[in-house]
Amino acid sequence: MTATIAPALAPEDLDRLTMVTALIRTNDTESVIAKAMPQLDAADRAALTRYTRFTHAAVLVFPNTFKGLRQELTRLGLQVGTMFPSVVVRQRLSTRYGVPLPDLTVGILRARMTDRLGSPCELEIFAMVTPPELAHIAADERRHGRENHFALAVPHADPVLLAGLRTAVSTRMLPDGGGYNGHEDNTVLYFRDAHHPAPAYRRLELISAGRYPALLATHQRESAAGTRLLRLMTGAWATQAITTAVELNLPDHLVTISDLPGLAAATDADQDSLGRLLRYLTTLGLVRASEDGHALTDLGTLLRSDVDGSLRPLALMYGGPFYESFAALTDAVRTGEESYAKVFGQHHFTHMAADPELAEMFHQSMAASNAVFADLVRVVDFTDMQIVVDVAGGNGALLSRVLGANPNVRGVLLERPHALAAAESTLAPVADRCSLVPGDFTECIPATGDAYLLSRILHDWDDTQCQGILRNLAAAMPDHAELMVIERLLPADADTDSLAVPWDIHMLCNVGGRERTESHYRELLAAAGFELTTTVPLALDTYVLRARKAVTGREFTGRE
Repeated sequence: MTATIAPALAPEDLDRLTMVTALIRTNDTESVIAKAMPQLDAADRAALTRYTRFTHAAVLVFPNTFKGLRQELTRLGLQVGTMFPSVVVRQRLSTRYGVPLPDLTVGILRARMTDRLGSPCELEIFAMVTPPELAHIAADERRHGRENHFALAVPHADPVLLAGLRTAVSTRMLPDGGGYNGHEDNTVLYFRDAHHPAPAYRRLELISAGRYPALLATHQRESAAGTRLLRLMTGAWATQAITTAVELNLPDHLVTISDLPGLAAATDADQDSLGRLLRYLTTLGLVRASEDGHALTDLGTLLRSDVDGSLRPLALMYGGPFYESFAALTDAVRTGEESYAKVFGQHHFTHMAADPELAEMFHQSMAASNAVFADLVRVVDFTDMQIVVDVAGGNGALLSRVLGANPNVRGVLLERPHALAAAESTLAPVADRCSLVPGDFTECIPATGDAYLLSRILHDWDDTQCQGILRNLAAAMPDHAELMVIERLLPADADTDSLAVPWDIHMLCNVGGRERTESHYRELLAAAGFELTTTVPLALDTYVLRARKAVTGREFTGRE
């Protein structure tokens, strides 16, 4: 009489094998990418499909023994090959559950299949022998499916291609570990859907032949949630490191001095401490190692005091007064009131205007985003305009750009007296074509312009105050004139990255204003009698919203 072999697999594992088999037969490379990253548009999905191939879908099962497992899989119609030891999944399970590696036995079996298009594919079965003392692992993994995934092979991988693919996927999915399997000589990089704690097949594996230790180390580091969170929480340290470098004039000295002793002498700094700062600035991408010591990167060059578009003033502002007021952000969130006034006793405009040195720093920081100004004169044609009025234009940096690029245009700078004093030197090259008018947008606005610039003003105020500003402009502007509002725009999609998002918190904490979406500005403009005609992107996530007075005699809804 033949002995009966007890089933190696539990019924729930048999069901999961049936399910993944159906997944393979009903998918191909493009559909797998669409399932794992549904936010990809068609063009990006097609590009990723060109460089990868759906090679397998994986499932983790929990036999009580390997004995009889092959026969049981055969009864399911799965012809598996030789079992290989698992390296990566075994290590992941050991780490996740705190079980020593020697106590875990995990193998890999593969069954040949074809995908929806008839292309060769495989079912990858991770099998972990599960004695009673490890039953909790089986129960938890069956519930969450943390090792189940679709795999994309990179057939012609090299370090550059694989790094590019890893970056492309990691902008849409969270890095989720990986490793090198020496038994099969392949590198695997896992990713999971950021919004699904139990993602099942919203996990993806990039697999390539060969070993890529540097790339794998980066991927493993970024897979640790604690690493990412610590990097975020130490952002304030980066701010202060940059500000310290600027206060020491380190970026300027690095132009002519590279050795550490020379830099320490030039900055009057402790040599060891300065070396530690330089090492941190190197990790931030501002400094690089050179043959003689240290040198600025292109990014670090923007902190020099003598370059066009220098961000040095912003470093001093963000690491100075705004840094102090940001410490009271909790209070701003609780009350809805700006923190700056509570920290310094006055609204930041009033506080800075009373201190000439601080006022000059503020105007320089406002003018620091020169890339925006250069973009404006590139995308907007001023040649048919005779007079451009810059309302609350600070030290005149924007108006200077406009006049410098358009020799036939005259300019008017409307600002408070202390700001006009700073603007005289900025506008000196075009002084013969520019009038400086003391006042502000709550008073008399010049009524002679063909174009009115309102650059980064509205985000300082709440909606009621913005409508007052815009109504004053509408009342003063000639009917033919155009209004150009320059602001960062909050993205309509909450998942879209934009500088406007952190700047919105900056406005809450330090100014009492807010960043807005395009539709929000459209409504504000419509309420004041303007029609938004077009929105044009500029540098640094900034836009110019071009508007004209709404035509009298028809109802205006605020929509194009």
